[in-house]
Amino acid sequence: MTVFRLFAILALILTVPVNALTAQQLVVSDKPEDVSITIYRAPDRGDRAINANWPQGYALITETRTINLPAGEAMIRFEGVSEGMFPESAIVTGLPDGVREKNRDARLLSPQGLVDAYLKRRVSITRTVKATGKSRTQNVFITAGPGGGVIFESEDGFEALRCTGLPERMIFAKVPAGLSAKPTLSILTTSQRAMTATLTLTYLASGFDWQANYVATVKQRKPGERTKMDLFAWLTVANGGNQSFENANMMAIAGEPNRERRGNQARPTGGGLEIRCWPMQRTHEVPFNMGYLLPPPPPPPPPAPMAMMADSEVIIVTAERRKGSVMEMASPVAVVVAEQEDLGDLKLYRVPERVTVNAKGQKQVAMIVQSDVSYDRIYVANASDYSDDNAPLSYILRSRNDEENGLGIPLPAGKVAVFENSPLGPLLAGEGNLPDRAINNEVEVVVGESSDVRLSATELRRTKKRGFWRATIANARNHPVDVEMEIPYEISGKVPGVEMIDGVPTWRITVPANDEISLNYTIRLR
Repeated sequence: MTVFRLFAILALILTVPVNALTAQQLVVSDKPEDVSITIYRAPDRGDRAINANWPQGYALITETRTINLPAGEAMIRFEGVSEGMFPESAIVTGLPDGVREKNRDARLLSPQGLVDAYLKRRVSITRTVKATGKSRTQNVFITAGPGGGVIFESEDGFEALRCTGLPERMIFAKVPAGLSAKPTLSILTTSQRAMTATLTLTYLASGFDWQANYVATVKQRKPGERTKMDLFAWLTVANGGNQSFENANMMAIAGEPNRERRGNQARPTGGGLEIRCWPMQRTHEVPFNMGYLLPPPPPPPPPAPMAMMADSEVIIVTAERRKGSVMEMASPVAVVVAEQEDLGDLKLYRVPERVTVNAKGQKQVAMIVQSDVSYDRIYVANASDYSDDNAPLSYILRSRNDEENGLGIPLPAGKVAVFENSPLGPLLAGEGNLPDRAINNEVEVVVGESSDVRLSATELRRTKKRGFWRATIANARNHPVDVEMEIPYEISGKVPGVEMIDGVPTWRITVPANDEISLNYTIRLR
């Protein structure tokens, strides 16, 4: 009898599943203790603005987390990672036996996520009965959703959620397994013993971008000197995700590192339900402008002046006027300026203090502060774009990126706002774009057009092989101006004042104040 009992107990033990003897344990890391974020610009964005809804750049994020790791097999959940994470790029170090498996949990706990998880399942719905005004709860079966609306089947047939015009709400029995309150990366690992482990999680994530925003303040010209300006640049960082990065080490990379194209990254399912319903009124009650839709929200209030943004996340102190002439203005004085370093053939801008990059927000930190930058104002034209209509010329600000002109630093691509002085103070003169410019490169920014400097180009006569032209530049300003007019044709003979610049015949001339100068030239016809 005793032997029989021993065999029975042994048989019972052998029938217990192995995973029941070594149950998988769950370890949750709800947030990082330390984080560093390095942001790369969107490739091929050119001079377009950052996509505010979902920036097209990316970031390298490094998080430090401390966990209590149990002995045996454990599932570790890293909550609060960036929703744009590329899970295949994730690297976890600090585990005694490495990582056996990785999973990105992209299903978020939200109204949309709940409907998606309960699709083809039963839920309860509480609604107001139109006839009595009382609430009624019934079980329904979700047949479609959440994109565009929710369709459910009840004892009354198929209906659309919240399309009766009366209050309705769904009740879910419990939170479905697999829904996370925050984007989560899960890994499976094994440890021979229980321990406290400090882990480093590094991964690439989409939904970030950055650019430089320059402020060029033209200074009053002194007799016998070239015109100068003060150049200030913001490092503008955008985070399109729903996760903030608090007290982070932040860096930005300038240049174009090679990166292979990845497939579209699935964004986590989350957010509210977007309900689209057919109007319940009769035809004549629906306004012609489709007014059954909600009216658009009011426009946002104008941004507060910089001086009033004491509680903002921008790391600056306010600008102030210099004492003395109202014709001069100081550029913003930065408390913190990003430090530029070389990273191979790329440039790295490191913010020396920790910052917080808010979800769905932008951060600005000073990155360039240069005073007394010398430049030339050049009026430019292309003869092929003008006729005898006396059209205004565009003007550019031109300098060379060297120490002699007050620069000599790498200039990352970005927007340039140019301010001119007036008796009322500095006013915006125009905006242009600046591509990446290395040291010793020529720097040009197109600011706008001048109605005081005009060009007319007139064809005097034409033969089968020649076209005879006259270009006239008129200067209505009270000082001389420098003009460069490109002639993108093959010129017959040598024309005084015309030289080859970058392979294009170009007329360079200084037009006296309140005067005009003409040029006759002949082009070959093909």
